[in-house]
Amino acid sequence: MISNDPGRCDGLRVLEIALDRACATGAEYADVRALHQTEERLSVRNGVVERATSGVSHGIGVRARVDGAWGFAASCVVSESEAARVAAEAVEIARASAMAKKCDVVLAPLDPVVVEWESPCAIDPWSVPRAQKIDLLREACSRAMSGGSDVRYASASMNAIRDDKAYANSEGARIRQRTTVTSAGIKAIALGNGEMQVRSYPGTFEGNVRQAGYEWIEEMDIAGHAAEIGKQAQALLAAQQCPQIKTTLILGTNQLALQIHESCGHPTELDRVYGYEASYAGTSFLDPGKLGDFRYGSDLVNIYADSTIPGGLGTFAYDDEGVRSCRTDLVRNGMFEAYLMSRETAARLGKTSNGCMRASGWDRMPIIRMTNICLEPGNETLESLIRGTDDGIFMDGIKSWSIDDRRLNFQFGSEIGWRIRNGQLAEMVKNPTYTGITPEFWNSCDGIAGSDEWVLWGFPNCGKGEPSQVMFVGHGTAPARFRNVKVGVGRW
Repeated sequence: MISNDPGRCDGLRVLEIALDRACATGAEYADVRALHQTEERLSVRNGVVERATSGVSHGIGVRARVDGAWGFAASCVVSESEAARVAAEAVEIARASAMAKKCDVVLAPLDPVVVEWESPCAIDPWSVPRAQKIDLLREACSRAMSGGSDVRYASASMNAIRDDKAYANSEGARIRQRTTVTSAGIKAIALGNGEMQVRSYPGTFEGNVRQAGYEWIEEMDIAGHAAEIGKQAQALLAAQQCPQIKTTLILGTNQLALQIHESCGHPTELDRVYGYEASYAGTSFLDPGKLGDFRYGSDLVNIYADSTIPGGLGTFAYDDEGVRSCRTDLVRNGMFEAYLMSRETAARLGKTSNGCMRASGWDRMPIIRMTNICLEPGNETLESLIRGTDDGIFMDGIKSWSIDDRRLNFQFGSEIGWRIRNGQLAEMVKNPTYTGITPEFWNSCDGIAGSDEWVLWGFPNCGKGEPSQVMFVGHGTAPARFRNVKVGVGRW
């Protein structure tokens, strides 16, 4: 029983009681999730520990459909009596919601499963002494500070999160899943000449986040990369401003991962298309009339969602509706082919769900979320992309981003850039930015590096939903080249 062993969600008794009560009080369909989450967050700044926290969160959430409408209720008390109470409350809320519904909720068919799954974890992060972790962060900070006299600040962080989740629905699904997530990263800040420059490793939010154990922290070797990060932050102070021109743009894997997230992942979420997110996260330019008949990018562009990739931050065995993980081609040979769907939205298109429903916690109702949205590698290398560019800019790292609520017009900024002259990297440039319109930008893609340079990135901060939910998503990319892009669009 989950209340007897919350760390493993080993029993389903509490879930069964919730389902029984929901169905007995009028639910046409019900599902219930129990979650036990353990986390540790560590950060050091200039050698001083800023944060060393750990915590546990657990609870149960029940979703019920009554008269074609949803109701949801949750509680941090995981017991048999509370499960029954929460289930009855979810039914009451659904019954009230039905009085204001615009149409009936219909769910695409699904074959229920009984299964248990666990993500790979070679070294339990909680088995490593905290003092050892903090020493690593301090060493990384020290090495970053050695990068130059103007490097005034260096920070390093390390996080670990473990989720134990149990799921059951009234159709017969019974699923247990355990995931372990770790991350680490280092950032150096240089101050001089009235400005600030930042350089980080691996170059995205909280470093790089992976479903793995402490072995992932060791593999990233943040201390081994820290000195170079400090040197680059120092060098950026003296670099020339990114020129304001239209030119060839080559993006590194981390910046391209952000581009895929904003201009490919979000617009393919079908709840946005139907307006479910209009008041908060926005809508999408990809209306249903474009499905199968819209050129999203050049023939080289193949974008897919894959929740089966080992280590991916958007990887799982089954989503929070009990739908099995899978790969879906969203864009194939440049043509828009599919959406990210739930059972409810898939039914509106006469399709089956591709397993994209997730909730950020036990107290949130599941909504459509990206899984691992990836750009299929091509046949080039970063070297050949640069060699094939007479004049251009190479950008790396994530600094800023902005995109409209339909996911069309965007402006992104990178930490660092280099001019490309006559097929070679030349001088460094600072504050590099670029702008574009989503389909025009992806149609300008004329080269993608191969699988040897393909990198899987984890983004732990994707916000969506009301009330807000912050979700873990993944993106796999290789460096890619785009022609006739406006760069240097911001000045500061």
